[in-house]
Amino acid sequence: MASLTDDMKRVVEHQRLAFVATVCADGTPNLSPKGTLCVLDDNHLMFADIRSPGTVANLRANPSIEVNVVDQLVRKGYRFKGQAQVLEKGTEFERLIAIFASRGMPDAPRRIRAIVIARIDQARPLISPGYDRDPDEAAMRARWTRYYFGDGGAV
Repeated sequence: MASLTDDMKRVVEHQRLAFVATVCADGTPNLSPKGTLCVLDDNHLMFADIRSPGTVANLRANPSIEVNVVDQLVRKGYRFKGQAQVLEKGTEFERLIAIFASRGMPDAPRRIRAIVIARIDQARPLISPGYDRDPDEAAMRARWTRYYFGDGGAV
């Protein structure tokens, strides 16, 4: 099992969008955006199933999961691989629902159908090849800030 570093936790908690990969019944990949990903503890991430029936069905059949979280402005982040568990009821499910409610989702008990807990077995950095051109995070952030919020110029 991999231990999440402070920087990994920071990136997961700071970014508002992650991408979760699972394996479909026919062996093809499924990639789904998640807006509720958060750190559960030093070895686990979790997200709420609000509208993820395909992701949850895939994980029930094959618990292999990969989660990618990237800071879009500095083009760095992390990829987490592991095994997932789907919770739909019980004491632990209720405890985790309360965590989501305390994190700004007051309607969590009504909206969340399941909670996915991902045990992280591997954690690796993701770094854009854009750093071949931009020497550091400041230059990368400046380029993408201009693109998204400025003149929309060339990247």
